[in-house]
Amino acid sequence: MQAHEFHPTTLREYDIRGIIGETLSERDAQAIGRGFGTVVRRAGGSKVVVGYDGRHSSPRLEKALVEGLTQSGCDVVRIGLGPTGMLYFAVSDLGADGGVMITGSHNPPDYNGFKMLLKDRPFYGADIRALGEAAAKGDWETGAGKTETLNIEDRYVERLVEDNRCPPFRIGWDAGNGATGAALEKLLKRLPGEHHALFTKIDGDFPNHHPDPTVPANLEDLRQLVAELKLDFGIAFDGDGDRIGAIDGEGRIVWGDQLLAILAEPVLKELPGATIIADVKASQALYDRIAELGGEPMMWRTGHSLIKAKMKEVGSPLAGEMSGHIFFKHRWYGFDDALYAAVRLIEAVGELGGSLTALKSAMPAVVNTPEMRFPCSEERKFEVVSEVLARLKAAGAQVNDTDGARVNTADGWWLLRASNTQDVLVARAEAADEAALERLKAAIDAELAQSGVERVEVGH
Repeated sequence: MQAHEFHPTTLREYDIRGIIGETLSERDAQAIGRGFGTVVRRAGGSKVVVGYDGRHSSPRLEKALVEGLTQSGCDVVRIGLGPTGMLYFAVSDLGADGGVMITGSHNPPDYNGFKMLLKDRPFYGADIRALGEAAAKGDWETGAGKTETLNIEDRYVERLVEDNRCPPFRIGWDAGNGATGAALEKLLKRLPGEHHALFTKIDGDFPNHHPDPTVPANLEDLRQLVAELKLDFGIAFDGDGDRIGAIDGEGRIVWGDQLLAILAEPVLKELPGATIIADVKASQALYDRIAELGGEPMMWRTGHSLIKAKMKEVGSPLAGEMSGHIFFKHRWYGFDDALYAAVRLIEAVGELGGSLTALKSAMPAVVNTPEMRFPCSEERKFEVVSEVLARLKAAGAQVNDTDGARVNTADGWWLLRASNTQDVLVARAEAADEAALERLKAAIDAELAQSGVERVEVGH
């Protein structure tokens, strides 16, 4: 393999991702191995851990990736099938120089991709662009690395519960046929209480529902389980187990920012004044709550790699995204692991009175939109956001441009940003009542119309 050109759509901001057989192949996987292995070698390292999710294409991509890594002179530890958090854990636990997780996350079954980290920092943005440029030139190290296979699942599960303070709740779980299945079954045997798990068989066809807990329809089975058995609450995971979803005992969704508000309270009791980071999509109620608890709220850009990098920079013990990525540095490693977030949620609910339903009911009443997505080409989406920002600033609007445009008005706030992973613009709005929310949505529509974007919403 002398050099390699990647399909231009696959090199994303936070990872490499594409459609198997169309934009992503085993040759790409091998080239990623050569490129990433070269980066590791040139940084003075040699040991890379590789894991993969339950998609049908994952084992083939893993084999090709490992080939590329060893050809660059890296030694590879293959940990096999499991959640992304297990890969992150293995890199830390084994003192490796890097890690690659093969996963399509919550995308449709014909997608797959690669998430990478160098030691304990995410590999994203300029790193990924440089990987593509090096591949085009064939600028790669050569060598003959060794491989070994290691079953780390039991060690990982033991670490999840190592210092837990979980009381015995009655909980429903939904693994969505994603990569958490086997680890979740082992975890539930080690947790106190009564546990009922759905869809723990790992299946790349996702036969029961799509593994994305931010979409209410995907929580329907869990809702029924919690209602039928009168359970305390329910927890769900995405396809690779780095995002968590939850419902209370009444079947109401506890959104990502609401989970972060609950998880922040015990952390801030132990670490008063700590900085807690959330993304620009999070409710104003969360930022207010963090401040009320004596913490330092920080609004940052959406994207798991961007949040992890910011946490490291400011020494934050906890961060989260609306999408259900929860990052614990407090008593953990600083990465997003939904199984670990679940353990901490159980602890927090116990510490804060023992009822997730009561915690949800006590939250400020606001109405908000789900994430609204509008088709917009890769070339145009960032331009549209720039145009909107320019118009808002010229009009003297109260706008935060950390990541797109987040606008505060007397009615509440609205957000418009370009997705880093899809050809869409993403919008959200939040207000005190429905009438105010409609006015905010109309403001979004008006801005989009001025930039020639029609409001045709697309699903996840």
